[in-house]
Amino acid sequence: MILFWKYSDTYLIKKVKIFTSVRERTLWRWATLVTAVIYATLFIGNPLARLVEDQNIAAIFFLLGMAVVAAAILFHALETRPGKIELAVGAGFLAVFIMFFLRLGLAERSHVIEYSILAILIDKAINERVNQGKNISWPSMVAWVTSLMIGVVDECFQILIPDRVFDPTDIAFNAIAITLAIVPRKFIQWVRKRIRKSVT
Repeated sequence: MILFWKYSDTYLIKKVKIFTSVRERTLWRWATLVTAVIYATLFIGNPLARLVEDQNIAAIFFLLGMAVVAAAILFHALETRPGKIELAVGAGFLAVFIMFFLRLGLAERSHVIEYSILAILIDKAINERVNQGKNISWPSMVAWVTSLMIGVVDECFQILIPDRVFDPTDIAFNAIAITLAIVPRKFIQWVRKRIRKSVT
């Protein structure tokens, strides 16, 4: 981004960096792509659902989606080499996520898949910003709220689209998915700090 300031009759130009690193820029690009795909499903979701009316094929797609999300959550939570306790905690969170996922209907599962991945990308992008020296209070909370607001906008768009309805339950599922994506990482970090304190 380039900003211009007028100084007398000349213009001063200052280049402003939006991103703190290449990694942050990449994470935001992926988050933007996931958001675009989520919003695109507002228009192509029903035709796609009709293409995959066979319950067995739909189940395979959702199991693949669940496997991707479960792996993403686990890798997000265990960013550094984990110890036995951290692995146990991560496995516990993963079990909770899988049980929650399996109890949902197909429509709710798609929300869990979409918003879990989105939340992980946004959380990683904001935490990368913090790691590069930017001062952000409660970065994971900022990521949670940002992800949830994208979900709220998604639901609000549905008021304007025929054959779609605004459903507060979907916002609640988005919030749960976002929480299940972000909280394990914070909890495992807390466990890691407690272990280090007890060792020293």
